[in-house]
Amino acid sequence: MLAQCKLYDYNAEVKPSPRRSGCPINAYLEVFGDRWTMLIIRDLLFKGRTHYKDFLQGGEGVATNILASRLRLLESAGIIDSRNADKDARRRIYRLTSKGLDLAPILVEMVLWGAKYYKTAAPPAIIRKMRHDRDAFLTDLRRTHENPHLRRGEEAQ
Repeated sequence: MLAQCKLYDYNAEVKPSPRRSGCPINAYLEVFGDRWTMLIIRDLLFKGRTHYKDFLQGGEGVATNILASRLRLLESAGIIDSRNADKDARRRIYRLTSKGLDLAPILVEMVLWGAKYYKTAAPPAIIRKMRHDRDAFLTDLRRTHENPHLRRGEEAQ
């Protein structure tokens, strides 16, 4: 019975499927239409998580197969890229691409909306900065991600 099972190649490239329509919202939802994908982006953008194990320990309880699938999807869509860690080639380091960083204003708006209507664990000082000086917050965020020596949780390149 086990011999009949096909093994899934987790390193295989995910090929983009044709879009269901030309609608921009549909295009967004086809990449980000589940809860896990946006939480991975959140972890990369705001929490400095860069390793597979870091994402698993994020607190929401993502299954390993879902995480692997979403990381492949994001990489194939050009939202993130990955490379082998310098000290351990078995570990991958994930980071947002320029295309991925362009999602920062959307995530900031999502954070602000969530903090407005729900009690969250978001630090009040960060929410205030997002709300009152959004452009400076976004500039700092982009600068941190574009300069590897400023990033937390990632080995120097």
